[in-house]
Amino acid sequence: MIADFPPALIMILGALLVPLLRGRVRAAYLLALPVVSFGHLLSLPHGESAPLGLFGYELTVVRIDALSLLFGYLFHLAALIGLIYALRVRSAAEQSAALVYAGGAIGAVFAGDLITLFVFWEILAVSSVFLIWARKTERSYRAGMRYLIVQLASGMILFAGIVLNAHETGSIAFDAAHLGLNGTGTLLIFIALGIKGVFPLLHNWATDAYPEATVTGAVFLSAFTTKVAVYALARGFPGAEIGGVRVLILLGAAMAAFPIFYAVIENDLRRVLVYSMINQIGFMMVGIGIGTELAINGAVSHAFNDVLFKGLLFMSMGAVLYRTGKIKGSELGGLYKSMPVTTVLCMIGAASISAFPLFSGFVSKSMVMSAALKEGYGWVWLVLLFASAGVFHHAGIKIPFFAFFAHDSGLRCKEAPRNMLIAMGIAAAFCMFNGMFPNALLYRLLPYEVDYIPYTSTHVISQLQLLFFSALCFTWLKHSGLYPPELRSVNLDSDWIYRRLLPGVATVVKRFGTGLRDRAEGLTERALRGALSGVYRHHGPEGVLARSWATGSSVIWVCILLLLCLIVYYR
Repeated sequence: MIADFPPALIMILGALLVPLLRGRVRAAYLLALPVVSFGHLLSLPHGESAPLGLFGYELTVVRIDALSLLFGYLFHLAALIGLIYALRVRSAAEQSAALVYAGGAIGAVFAGDLITLFVFWEILAVSSVFLIWARKTERSYRAGMRYLIVQLASGMILFAGIVLNAHETGSIAFDAAHLGLNGTGTLLIFIALGIKGVFPLLHNWATDAYPEATVTGAVFLSAFTTKVAVYALARGFPGAEIGGVRVLILLGAAMAAFPIFYAVIENDLRRVLVYSMINQIGFMMVGIGIGTELAINGAVSHAFNDVLFKGLLFMSMGAVLYRTGKIKGSELGGLYKSMPVTTVLCMIGAASISAFPLFSGFVSKSMVMSAALKEGYGWVWLVLLFASAGVFHHAGIKIPFFAFFAHDSGLRCKEAPRNMLIAMGIAAAFCMFNGMFPNALLYRLLPYEVDYIPYTSTHVISQLQLLFFSALCFTWLKHSGLYPPELRSVNLDSDWIYRRLLPGVATVVKRFGTGLRDRAEGLTERALRGALSGVYRHHGPEGVLARSWATGSSVIWVCILLLLCLIVYYR
């Protein structure tokens, strides 16, 4: 029975007790839950738990193999770091939501069938929205509502796909052998995963909602939802094709490239990080789309590293927001004087996401690019090379530069709280450790055997050249005045469709309908007035039918009517 108990339930059920605890007892309890859950995970044997019967199908609540273990270890680590970072949060509801959210992600990666995946998929959707609403502003409420609508829509599409796939194949198995883009059901499942995986034109919920979350909520959000989608696509759709075209390669290349242009002009630094998150997920999608062992290893190892270095960047920006109350690039600058430790930790995250040698991104990102070249996708390699230079611009340089350097905004504040520094320090240590010693931990967790060597002279020199010239380009653009200035504005991309276009169309339709209604009411009123006027003319006080008739005239009319009746009756 212990082997059948999902590790996720330890955190989900444990969240129920959080509101009953206070102070240090609550803090200790929060940190103990992911540790206990991780210990339980280590005790479980590899393989599948005993199946549970439901409506004629067998549910596999826990499936443990190399792929699920990597994400399981990652999500436990991310939950622990996030909870350390959130120890100063006073809201028990927010901390409980974070635990349920992390538990939902852990449950999803160990799900052995599609129905179990759907259950945890919905737990992810519902619990995560409270991390946005917990900020308690009008903007966060509206963003949370839009976020929830999209997440629930993803769940409905997933459920419809599961039902159709079960009807078509008789199976609810969650693996590549039973999925693939070969039917309506699997296509719907793919789209549902793509919504959470921030496919192009389906990504706006992230750029809309994540920046409106609480300081700690954004850290949790950056770690789980999109990475669960990455795991699910790696599990069910590696190398998936439609008409001979590996669609995830095309989608991933687009995801890696287009966010760069929006991130460069964005003023909200947490929104910049969301765009860089989409950019990094693009690398993962390309790896999954290629589908070879090297590519899958590159994709999932980059997901592992991305959770840590992107979480580190979100934590550093959260610390800035916590201390200053500001997160716009136009309002920040010069904070290295007040927050030197946070500055250094942020720069470690920036170096990692930019794939500097000796940092984690250098190891995992290059695996995907090498796999693309090896399989003959030269144009994809060029797109990813451009994306690598671009992410150095907006995440590697822009984030630390505008927050901690640039112009001196005059802001003076305290260093980040100790618990935040500890959480950032743990993430930074993993970023450096995985970059310097990939064989010690990261490679051992990957689903396939690794024979890739990242530290070759050619790779190191070419990457340093790319980073050097990218930095030189940023410097030249900045000093020449060509670099887009930090403006106090809100930039929309394709979410303009539902945040501007559709409301505008609705307004026009409403005005048109109101005009039609007013005209119809006017015509009806005039017709009724005409009819009433005619009735009044005949039946009013002066009307013909209302006048008093002389007795003689009445007798004549009675005789005429009687005569007519006699003629009709006796004719």
